[in-house]
Amino acid sequence: MNRTARLYALVEELRAAAPRPLRIAALAARFEVSTRTVQRDLQTLMESGVPVRTTPGRGGGWTIDPATTLPPMHFTTDEAAALAAALAAADSCAPYAGAARTAYQKIVASMTGPGSAAARELAARIVALPARTDPAVRAAVEQALADTSVLRLSYVDAAGRESERDVEPAGLLTAAGRWYLIAWCRTRRAGRGFRLDRIASAAPTGEQAHPHDLAELLLGSAAADAVPPAALAPLP
Repeated sequence: MNRTARLYALVEELRAAAPRPLRIAALAARFEVSTRTVQRDLQTLMESGVPVRTTPGRGGGWTIDPATTLPPMHFTTDEAAALAAALAAADSCAPYAGAARTAYQKIVASMTGPGSAAARELAARIVALPARTDPAVRAAVEQALADTSVLRLSYVDAAGRESERDVEPAGLLTAAGRWYLIAWCRTRRAGRGFRLDRIASAAPTGEQAHPHDLAELLLGSAAADAVPPAALAPLP
């Protein structure tokens, strides 16, 4: 078994046993390698973002949270190359760019031979012109969307006027190379779009937001005809 296959198998072995921890010696015996090799593999998984952790002491060992991982997915070379290229080309200032980058690294790391080289070469031929967006603003927006929580924005409009707004995020819109936070503005008591590169600061209030339908907030705006990516039919 090569190392890539063993890393996948280690994750599945831990998922199958969860929440019971497995000891290094047991994993080494299972995969017929040394304990040092297993320790090195587990360290690699940790560094790549896989949620494996160790519990010290009697009865301890290595575990994984199955709720935060996905089972193995098998892509063709073309599918993996397309995913790697799309993720690598993600604007470094776009929302979720950090997660896109680590996902790209994991896909390429899992590929071997000509497929890996093809994915890297294709990704190298796609470039993105980044927008100016404060990383702290992006992180706050991402977290507020995930938590459905109220954000306090310091926003600069097209005329250069700055205002403070408490908003309830509903979603993100991308248009003409710009990203917008679509939210219910408590000041205007209406749906509004806030260009991410015009948000001077964004701070969580700790208050839970009311859920809002993204399509309803876009009604009557220039983005009223915006549609989400088409849903894919299930694979046969």
